[in-house]
Amino acid sequence: AENPSDLNKLKDHLVSCSSPVPVIIDCSASDFVSDYYKSWMESGVHVVTPNKKVNSGPLERYKAVKNLQEKKHVHYFYEATVGAGLPVIATIKHLVDTGDKIKSIEGIFSGTLSYIFNNFKDGKKFSDIVIEAKANGFTEPDPRDDLSGMDVARKVTTLARESGLGLELDDVPVESLVPEELQSCSSGEEYLEKLPDFDEQMAKLQSEAKEAGEVLRYVGSVDVASGKGSVKLKRYPASHPFAQLNGTDNIILCVTDRYDPQPLVITGPGAGAEVTAGGVF
Repeated sequence: AENPSDLNKLKDHLVSCSSPVPVIIDCSASDFVSDYYKSWMESGVHVVTPNKKVNSGPLERYKAVKNLQEKKHVHYFYEATVGAGLPVIATIKHLVDTGDKIKSIEGIFSGTLSYIFNNFKDGKKFSDIVIEAKANGFTEPDPRDDLSGMDVARKVTTLARESGLGLELDDVPVESLVPEELQSCSSGEEYLEKLPDFDEQMAKLQSEAKEAGEVLRYVGSVDVASGKGSVKLKRYPASHPFAQLNGTDNIILCVTDRYDPQPLVITGPGAGAEVTAGGVF
């Protein structure tokens, strides 16, 4: 424990063991670790990960890792980067590999924000639901990490690339749900203390949606025709699939050449240790 971990030494050890299938599973959310994927794969080590940093990070690094898959005949599996254990990546890969073309993908990709907006009704205060979500372990230690929308933007970038678009994370406009005045709070606790001051703004949006027979949902979208992605708070009719969710459920609507006008729908738990572990394995 006196020496810092050396990830190249870990790789060298795996290779020296003459294992028939050397694999490194990266369950971090670290950009530092992601930088090692290329080196590992060049040495014949397979990589499995729920870490979103390569698939949504610099396009050049992403392409280099994907190219190594074919060049070195090594696996790079990342199903759990979108939708936890839901078969989102595998389904899109299957569609594309069998000649289908993705037209658009739209979904609720955050279990945290799904929970918040599924429960934002019946006069409940927005701040109370965020506090409740944190108490239930559905948010990051600092809920702003969820409410900023950047995690959803990473998933949108990943899906855009799976659909054939060369988007960078910065190309995806994000509507943050963290009021500008609270972005500089020194801690998650301070943010939660001050969040009730903004309940009225959110209640107005919810009331306007309800009067129109609609619900609020925080949605990530990929439009292949325009080459764009987005993350924003949107309104949907009460009859829409996005309005039918419970708990932390995720839902993805995929419109393709084959699935149009009726989209392919993937839905189910979008958070939780067991389903995410299932996605990794």
